[in-house]
Amino acid sequence: MPFDAYASYYDILYRDKNYPGEADYIASLLKRFSPAATHLLELGSGSGIHASLLANKGFSVHGVEVSEGMLAKAEALRSTTPHSTKLSFSLGDARTARVGKTFDAVLSLFHVVSYQTTNSDVLAEFVTAHSHLTKGGLFIFDVWYGPAVLTDRPVVRVKRMESEELAVNRLAEPEMHPEKNVVDVNYTVTVKDKLTGETQEIGEKHPMRYFFTPEIELLANQAGFDVVHSEEWMTGKSPGFDTWGVVFALRAK
Repeated sequence: MPFDAYASYYDILYRDKNYPGEADYIASLLKRFSPAATHLLELGSGSGIHASLLANKGFSVHGVEVSEGMLAKAEALRSTTPHSTKLSFSLGDARTARVGKTFDAVLSLFHVVSYQTTNSDVLAEFVTAHSHLTKGGLFIFDVWYGPAVLTDRPVVRVKRMESEELAVNRLAEPEMHPEKNVVDVNYTVTVKDKLTGETQEIGEKHPMRYFFTPEIELLANQAGFDVVHSEEWMTGKSPGFDTWGVVFALRAK
């Protein structure tokens, strides 16, 4: 399962990610499209950083995460979050989870929807989101955007990050499947313990789907949503051929 093997060093790989800026951005989208929203559900909450930052902004956030390793990191973060009473997590799959209550808005960030590579999986996550929203509730998610993926195709990339204890080297080798709108990202991750010199190598395949707006509209409608907005992630620009990441806002009918 993606991220299970490298949950322990996931936050090292993404320590350069602008989580505070992204939390501000999500809060601004909520203020724009659902200004009364206070209770949020996050599907695919990962190590809990987005949820923690949003809780510190005054939102009540419940995160659902399929990886036990990631969930453990989220629980550890919750214990150090100033507004921990506004934060909770549970184990579950974005396609099937049911937490027994409704929320003002549902989030699914950092391409969680792109991990749903078949129409049935995407629809299942959309139905999960809809089942947790009151009428008029908002569903916000970001995906790989098809026009950009096909124009500026994925290439081999290497990323190196370090903490005081670990040095992490990640090789990403993409394999495109245009008949499925899917890119298999084949990761080879080398982790070195800087204290002992011990090295571990892990291989993982992350299938990622890219989307076009008409299919989002079709699947959203089937799940009981209207698409109310889309834009380039973090910039607010209209999606285009150079827009790899696009955020969509759906409203429950």
